[in-house]
Formats: sequence, structure tokens, C-alpha cells
Amino acid sequence: MATVVVISVEGRDELWIADLDNGTVVPLPEPKSGGLKVVTDLRATGTTLTKGVNIAVVVKSAEAALSGHYDG
Repeated sequence: MATVVVISVEGRDELWIADLDNGTVVPLPEPKSGGLKVVTDLRATGTTLTKGVNIAVVVKSAEAALSGHYDG
């Protein structure tokens, strides 16, 4: 079974699906119904939701992440 994460970044509307086993990240079409639709509707109100994630940090680039410099 693949390890997949649905992600987005504050200030951006689009969702992405990252398949960690395959090393791919692709845009996810906007959900029209179901649990992910509920989550996207909550996001639109400013809610942040995490489930099963133990670290998530926004950085300016991969180089910044590798150097230990995180955005504040």
C-alpha cells in the first residue's frame, strides 16, 4: 500500500497529493463531495487540519530545509 499525503500551503487554494513511496507530487482535483470536500470547506474558513502527520514545515526551498533554516 502506498503512503500518500494530501497537502496544501497557507495562502494557496490548490491541493496536492504526494505519493511518498513513488516520489511523486501531483495536483489533486478539487473534491466535489465526501470527507475531503468537508476538509477543503473548513480550510476556506481558516481551519488547519492535520491527521497522521508528525511534522510539517514550510520552507522557501529544498536547500533551505537541508540547511536547517525554516520559515518562521
